[in-house]
Amino acid sequence: MEINRVFIAGNLTRDPELRMIAGGTAVCDLGLASNRRYRKQGSEQLQEETCFVTVTVWGRQAENCNQYLSKGKQVVVEGRLKFDQWADKESGKNRSKLTVVADRVHFMPKGSEGGSTQGPYQTTGEQSSGTSEQSSGTGEQNSGGSTNEFPQGQPFNDEVPF
Repeated sequence: MEINRVFIAGNLTRDPELRMIAGGTAVCDLGLASNRRYRKQGSEQLQEETCFVTVTVWGRQAENCNQYLSKGKQVVVEGRLKFDQWADKESGKNRSKLTVVADRVHFMPKGSEGGSTQGPYQTTGEQSSGTSEQSSGTGEQNSGGSTNEFPQGQPFNDEVPF
């Protein structure tokens, strides 16, 4: 079994670059910087390394990236790795590049690194105040007046019929 799946979070290093290819398909290139902080063994000093990645987004999602993203914005990209090889026209040397082809680009809210919320929804890791209660017999949940909860509806049946 082969798996080619990438999840990477980081900040855009430049504004998105949108182009249209033959047939009218939108293609957007993003520059992404993802930081890793660590301590070397036996050292108290915090080290940081940055990985720079080129991300290619296709179709309507490419148009949305171009419209709503800009340099410095935080995103989470879900996609696959693509390895390109070519011969340099000037020097004739073989060149290669590893890129991420995005299946999904998640736009992160401002201040997401600090754990704050934007809008009516909670970010991962926050706990609700426990005000949601099950209504008697209807299967619906009461929001309890809190604006920091996901909208509730009928419970989802995730059982697989085997």
